[in-house]
Amino acid sequence: MTAELIRGQNHPLPDTRLEIRVSAGQPIVAGVTLNDDEWRMRDVAWIAHPASPQLPGIEVSRQAAADHRLAVDLGALPPDVARVNVMLALPTVPGGPTRFGGMTAPVVAATGLDGTGIASYTLVDLDTESAVVALELYRRNDAWKVRAVGQGYAGGLAAMLQDQGLPQAQQLADTINEAVVNGMARSVPPPRPADATTTTGGGINYQHPGRQPSTPAAAPATPAPAAAGAPAQPGQPAQPVAGDAPGWSMDERLYNQVWGMFEDLARAAAAYRSAVDFADSRMDQQLERVLSDPRNRIGQAADQARAEARAKHAQLVDQARAAFDRDVAQLEAESAVVEPALPPAYARWDNPAWQAYRVPTDAPMALRLGDLSLPERAELRIPMLVRLPLERGLWIDCGRSAGSADSAVVDSHELRRLGAETATAIAARLLAVHPVGDFRVHVIDPAGSASASLAPLLETDALREPPATGVPGVSTTLARLTQRVDLVQMAIRSGAADSLPPDVDTADQLLIVHDFPHGFDDRSVTQLRYLADEGPSVGVHLMMVADREEASVYGPVLDPLWRALLRITPVPDNHLGDPWVGHAWTYEPPLLPKGSQVAAQALHQLAAARQSSGS
Repeated sequence: MTAELIRGQNHPLPDTRLEIRVSAGQPIVAGVTLNDDEWRMRDVAWIAHPASPQLPGIEVSRQAAADHRLAVDLGALPPDVARVNVMLALPTVPGGPTRFGGMTAPVVAATGLDGTGIASYTLVDLDTESAVVALELYRRNDAWKVRAVGQGYAGGLAAMLQDQGLPQAQQLADTINEAVVNGMARSVPPPRPADATTTTGGGINYQHPGRQPSTPAAAPATPAPAAAGAPAQPGQPAQPVAGDAPGWSMDERLYNQVWGMFEDLARAAAAYRSAVDFADSRMDQQLERVLSDPRNRIGQAADQARAEARAKHAQLVDQARAAFDRDVAQLEAESAVVEPALPPAYARWDNPAWQAYRVPTDAPMALRLGDLSLPERAELRIPMLVRLPLERGLWIDCGRSAGSADSAVVDSHELRRLGAETATAIAARLLAVHPVGDFRVHVIDPAGSASASLAPLLETDALREPPATGVPGVSTTLARLTQRVDLVQMAIRSGAADSLPPDVDTADQLLIVHDFPHGFDDRSVTQLRYLADEGPSVGVHLMMVADREEASVYGPVLDPLWRALLRITPVPDNHLGDPWVGHAWTYEPPLLPKGSQVAAQALHQLAAARQSSGS
């Protein structure tokens, strides 16, 4: 039975190998500091954090996440370590919480490697603190105990590290924050609540414990989704249903359902990997006991002990795999029902929804940016849905990546072509799913090298003006968009949003920058950074098609630009993290099928509707 600790209370640890599990509801940083018997952290080598996640006996998460599992082997710690502190901190990112008092109280639990609860502690009564020592594992009379600490620091990580006697506290805190920001730049944006206009009458719970369907009491009536097949037999899981999630409309329910599938697969994989790690650790312990006595290292008894250890390991792994396969089979059945029901904004290009496309009268709440999968079941692809309007711009990375076998066998020219085609596919989708006149696309192509890839946009008159080429074109386009951002921001701040000059286009804008940094000077780079930072809040969005290595001539001045954009790739690449447990997911871009005319047909319909409306 798990002991529920209050602040200051301690509890014995039954084993030296354990996990520390953190649940916070939204992304936070988790790390571990080591102290000697004088409560001092001797140097920077005594802390595990996202930029340096491993120490002897300690392993922590590499990025901020809503849930963490920290591995601890107290027997492998340096002999002069007397205390192990589990620390939590809020990432310093725009729009994120700045104090623990403004969010759900985190829960920290010590468990066995098999998940058996030992002790847990809910960090209540926090207010302005942005960093906290949650738990302390300490040695007393050759035995280890866990204590609920809950010591918070309004000064953040730097104050906490300084309190533990580290002279370079501020420098290390900056290093950790930079690593966290870089890690979050690689994460899929978590689902955000619906806009205020669609949530009148009550909020929607975006947590998915089992994802039991529940319709908000005040929600307007919507047609009940059709069940996918016969009713479930007694003892069998319920048949999947499209739209089986909370929401005020079918689109919102499907959006929530897809995110629920995403979370379920992330947690199922985490449980499977944890079970395999436990099986590995158990076998190591058994073999270690056999080999610790030289007299037992050879002979029939030793061989039998090894065989039993390996057989038990195989049994545990098989049990874990069976549970994982059962969970995934349910998700695959759900995916088979959900995919055909998705609207065009959420659907793959080969979905029949695109054959039945009609120009919409309302903007969608989200957009499919590609597919995500895990190596344990690569054929199960989860739609990567992000809310609209986009909160961050996009960076389509045309460079080679260590996480992509595909980029290693494709030459640089082909990567650039695929990058431009990925940008075209996303832009075509954005145009097609918005009402006439609500979305505009601009293209900067300094050398004119993307003309073939941009054909679906150029041949359907989806672009109101040809791509900007050369240095003059780059300067003119950037100046016009930065001026629009300035004017709209000033109008909003002065409460005069309705009095904008008549020549200011109030539609949402997407700027595609191809083959960066060619054709850009220092002033243009500064304008790009401005658009990336300030543009999304007033409807101006940036999509970069660039190889970061080629842009290295600008040095670290571009680092904030890359971090402000969500990195995606034109070939499959396992670089994106989920917001729950931080798995590395393989991203697959939303490229149009070879020879497909579905995007062109949709854009032709949009052009005809625009001509009819005179907009």
